[in-house]
Amino acid sequence: MKLQRSLLLYESSAVFVPSPDLSNTEWSHHLILSSRQDNTEELWLLHANIDAIEKRFVGSLGSIIVKCKDLRIIQLDIPGMEECINIASSVEALSTLDSVSLMYPFFYRPMFEVIDDGWRLFSPDEAFKDLESMTDEWRLSEVNKDFIVCPSYPSLVAVPKDIDDDTLCKAAAFRYGGRFPVLSYYHKKNGMVMMRAGQPLTGTNGRRCKEDEKLINATLRAGKRGYIIDTRTLAVAQQAKTRGGGYEQEANYPQWRRINKAIERYNILQESLIKLVEACNDHSNSMDRWLSKLEASNWQSHVKEILTTACLAAQCIDREGASVLVHGTEGTDSTLQVTSLAQVILDPGCRTVRGFQALVEREWLQAGHPFQHRCAQSAYSNGKPRSEAPVFLLFLDCVWQILRQFPCSFEFNELFLVTLFEHAYASQFGTFLGNSAAERVKLELCQKTVSLWSWMNRPQELERFLNPLYEANSLVIWPSVAPQSLLLWEGVFLRWNRSTKCLDEAYEEMVHIIEYNKELQNKVNSLRRQLAQLETEDAPLQSP
Repeated sequence: MKLQRSLLLYESSAVFVPSPDLSNTEWSHHLILSSRQDNTEELWLLHANIDAIEKRFVGSLGSIIVKCKDLRIIQLDIPGMEECINIASSVEALSTLDSVSLMYPFFYRPMFEVIDDGWRLFSPDEAFKDLESMTDEWRLSEVNKDFIVCPSYPSLVAVPKDIDDDTLCKAAAFRYGGRFPVLSYYHKKNGMVMMRAGQPLTGTNGRRCKEDEKLINATLRAGKRGYIIDTRTLAVAQQAKTRGGGYEQEANYPQWRRINKAIERYNILQESLIKLVEACNDHSNSMDRWLSKLEASNWQSHVKEILTTACLAAQCIDREGASVLVHGTEGTDSTLQVTSLAQVILDPGCRTVRGFQALVEREWLQAGHPFQHRCAQSAYSNGKPRSEAPVFLLFLDCVWQILRQFPCSFEFNELFLVTLFEHAYASQFGTFLGNSAAERVKLELCQKTVSLWSWMNRPQELERFLNPLYEANSLVIWPSVAPQSLLLWEGVFLRWNRSTKCLDEAYEEMVHIIEYNKELQNKVNSLRRQLAQLETEDAPLQSP
């Protein structure tokens, strides 16, 4: 099985082909490759999508192996060693720009009319309107208006109505990064809530904060208890105390029960992704070796850990009628995986296209997941991982696992999730640039770049992301986390290694059958109406 796509470039070297639709600045952000023999093969690749480059030489023929963040491997065969080295150097320089403002989204000019501005779709105040329609126990606070209290929070946050801003400031000083507990999700069925935060800064002397205790107790109904789900093992949480961090002492939070769940930190996840992709690119024909390397990557174990913890949070809220506070260390990685997945399980609105986009905005972009750091490199990164990690990719993988188990409960399809993965790592849109709402405001992304949602929600694009099997399901869905229920996401990790022709044909046939079934159902309904009308006309007149 051939595992890399090879593109042989004739005559001299890779061809940078200017497009009449692109300015010189825009063109400099693309590597445009074309075969000069018949000009039938053309591949446009954002420089930001290049993860690593390798050079190989055999005689006078040089090869550049371009390894991409979307997991593609492209081989460019270039006659002439010097030209090969020059091209490789240019591509390397352009793919490692230091300044965010020099990246392509700032120069991209859409070829479509922006009708639905994605930057305005999912603001905190719009989301709060939905909350107001369900309860009057919460308010929208401007305590973080200038991002001073918490640099990684948005300017508006939902907090208990009875808690004033002064209390919030004191609670923020007690939490890592100023990430005081804020509302993540309100469960309409029973009024229970899910909050998220950073770890408490108890330290070795067991420091406490009465304002923090007051804040999270304000979320409890009379006579109710709550659960604090810590995404670290107890040992890791205890070690954090020596560095000024820690966890909630149950003596200070008597109405809350703390549960520790082990979700690995970002450096472990990055190493796991590297091993997984290495296994998927294994050229050997030995199935045993492939399965062994796949298991050694521990990727599926991470998927299981995250899904299990999300199910626990959802169970506490829906089945036990308890409120939940989720946090790990920083509150920007595993915390967001758990809170967002729990909402996919609990809330049917999050399983629609717009609802899921709102979830990504609310629980990832506005909640301070550092996309710029985490997605700086992908599986082919060289050297020891710094802050890169596939945290968001793991979340999407977990969503795909649930979608596969409940194929009729999601309005969107697998392509929708794959597209989000691709744009998180490299995009012409500004949605995933920056590490927080504060950085995005400073970069003026709303004014200077186009939102991904503006493009995805166009009718001609949206049609590609819709699930033909979708039937709105208002129920909570409970995914299985048994080993046999969790599969490798081939649509991401094996899509460049094997042909999808059979799958594509099967999908087209399925869509055809669904459309034909709808036609037949319409005919049945029409015949029933005609029959009912005839029976009414033939019925004898009733005597008075």
